[in-house]
Amino acid sequence: MRASERAYASLHSDIINWRLKPGTVLGEVELSERLGVSRTPIREALARLGAEGLTEPQSGRGTVVSEISLDHLDELFELRSALECRAAELAAKLCDPEIFLALHQKLTNAGELLTDNDPSRTDYYRLAGELDSAVDAAVGNHYLSQALKNLRIHLVRVRRLGKDNPARLRDAAREHASIALAIAHGNPVVASAATTVHLDNSLRHLLSTAR
Repeated sequence: MRASERAYASLHSDIINWRLKPGTVLGEVELSERLGVSRTPIREALARLGAEGLTEPQSGRGTVVSEISLDHLDELFELRSALECRAAELAAKLCDPEIFLALHQKLTNAGELLTDNDPSRTDYYRLAGELDSAVDAAVGNHYLSQALKNLRIHLVRVRRLGKDNPARLRDAAREHASIALAIAHGNPVVASAATTVHLDNSLRHLLSTAR
């Protein structure tokens, strides 16, 4: 793997998992020393992160991790609704039903993954990611999948504002299960409606928790 790719992967992971918090200054010299690469790969990685909206220039400070503003949540979820509802509709028309029936069963039992032994909710979020991947595969639209991929980068950061509330995550799992079942039954209208319910509940929870 090229040095710039390694630097990008490390910084990307640190940013979306809040090891580098919003507003953190990303100095080239410090990053070069910490990651063991020259400053040129660091600049390339920072440029790529900037293009994704994960970093931004700040006067007098250089490059910093971009802020997450509650003022932008509505805009983010407007885009999310347009993309995810359409993806659910297409998946309902094009999918292998057995894949989504299996996901429905897993998601119905997803509350069992929310234990004190996994405070980072790794297994839970991995299962939610399986649904995203299955929808992407069923749709088979490169441009839609790429747009969703870029959107999910910011959603991973945003969900931290919800503080991984177990009750909300259990509700979200049931909502995901409903989406999977509607897709499995080949009903695009219900799949889109179930996605809308999930997104509305998620947004309201984020706004109420983060204020």
